[in-house]
Amino acid sequence: MYKYDNIDQTLVNQRVAQFRGQTQRFLAGELSEDEFRPLRLMNGLYVQRHAPMLRVAIPYGMLNSRQVRMLAHIARKYDRGYGHFSTRQNIQYNWPRLEEVPDILADLASVEMHAIQTSGNCVRNTTTDQFAGVAHDELVDPRPYCELIRQWSTFHPEFTFLPRKFKIAVSSSIEDRAATLVHDIGLHVVKNESGEIGVRVMVGGGLGRTPIIGHVIREFLPREELLNYLDAILRVYNLHGRRDNKYKARIKILVKELTPAKFAAEVEAEWAHLKGGEAVVPDQEFVRLESFFEAPAYQHLAAVDAGFERKQLEDRGFARWVEQNTFAHRVPGYRAVTLSLKPYGGIPPGDITDAQLDAVADLADRFSFGEVRVSHEQNLILSDVKQSELFAVWQEARKLGFATPNIGLLTNIIACPGGDFCSLANARSLPIAAAIQERFEDLDYVHDLGPIDLNISGCINACGHHHVGHIGILGVDKDNNEFYQVTLGGSQGNNASLGKVIGPSFSAAEIAPAVERIIEAFVEQRHEDEAFIDTIRRVGIDPFKTRAYDKPELKVA
Repeated sequence: MYKYDNIDQTLVNQRVAQFRGQTQRFLAGELSEDEFRPLRLMNGLYVQRHAPMLRVAIPYGMLNSRQVRMLAHIARKYDRGYGHFSTRQNIQYNWPRLEEVPDILADLASVEMHAIQTSGNCVRNTTTDQFAGVAHDELVDPRPYCELIRQWSTFHPEFTFLPRKFKIAVSSSIEDRAATLVHDIGLHVVKNESGEIGVRVMVGGGLGRTPIIGHVIREFLPREELLNYLDAILRVYNLHGRRDNKYKARIKILVKELTPAKFAAEVEAEWAHLKGGEAVVPDQEFVRLESFFEAPAYQHLAAVDAGFERKQLEDRGFARWVEQNTFAHRVPGYRAVTLSLKPYGGIPPGDITDAQLDAVADLADRFSFGEVRVSHEQNLILSDVKQSELFAVWQEARKLGFATPNIGLLTNIIACPGGDFCSLANARSLPIAAAIQERFEDLDYVHDLGPIDLNISGCINACGHHHVGHIGILGVDKDNNEFYQVTLGGSQGNNASLGKVIGPSFSAAEIAPAVERIIEAFVEQRHEDEAFIDTIRRVGIDPFKTRAYDKPELKVA
């Protein structure tokens, strides 16, 4: 993985010292709240419902075990003993004391981490496939492209104060696992007919108040022109994006108003001035970036380990976990393991304690070359586990509560912190997630239902990505009471789609029963082994809507 050079370390150390001085001046009354706000946002510090919240950057979701242990140390020393992994592959701390935030940033800098550009109207953390570099179905490793974008975007003077926040995702696999179509810019690494590597560029995707699926504006961009083309896109946005209304300031609104064709023409015209210029990325630079992600010392192993196969036959629980929570590796004899942060028992999705973080670091050192990944589905990944050691990993994961075999299933719920923490939220997300999980404790039943994505957001900002959940739940305010709107038919991936609202919102007490009735309707409507999203697309939402509201005592508003 990428290691800081002297420039990186110097910049981050300087930012820590700068923010320490700014914080001291604010606490001394020398800076007003209005003056301090942009300074703290540039360093990932929000003011939430109960306390400050610090969002720490995890570039393209990659951590080494030393960094994971530092995250545990921060949770233990500066917070209340836990952190929360977000849908941006970052980690958030909900209870730091303002006066101690500079100390946290200094500790992060000591392990090549920071909180820069995790908030504010700038280019945010670039995300990618959690299996990048090890996936069996990818064209090339997308991480060097992510690192290129990270270096280009960090402290970019022209794009520090954009009309609104800006998010980029990169994918190079057959199946898009990075949700690129719902990003401001989505990039697919592809090959043309001549075998040359380039990038398909999509612009104008996003969720929130106005959810939109992104538009392809260039089918093939030579990879050496990637930064020039990104510059062109951001310049057009910076020039024409709304600044008078934050609800209409995202690039998706600009693309919609101009039309994708007109926006693409504007970008191409701007690119004409930049093409072949100083930001061209030569092949040797890609070679340099690729060297940061050299493969670990894999052993030459058989494609199938006999002991691993035998253990699956002997232990049904292990076999189920392998099926749901491990992923095919490009290197024979290895698999990637997803540690589910969605156990039963009311634990908020994505939460992890300091002790669990330390234990995950130990697992990474023992079984996965000291590397941990974070997925945008709020889980952790050990990317390089030998098949012969999977049974031992499963046993250790069970002790930690991270072996629930529900990846891709209904109870692998994505949820933002909601009203329990966020000052923007209209309703709580976490109790709803717990109530739904409680109704689906039968893992055999959940497994038989097949793949179902259920996403929950506490407000229209859609941090829980509810629009692209097969079942989406949105918290809304009705006369100072919490209600929940349901959408059906959303999906991410290659055929991304936005869910449709089924009708009036449900009270907090009725939302979990309503989800249960929707699932009952699916069981009745599905063809043999048909996936939930395929059933929705075949029959439409009406049968599910009818069932969701078929209780006479149901309270709606």
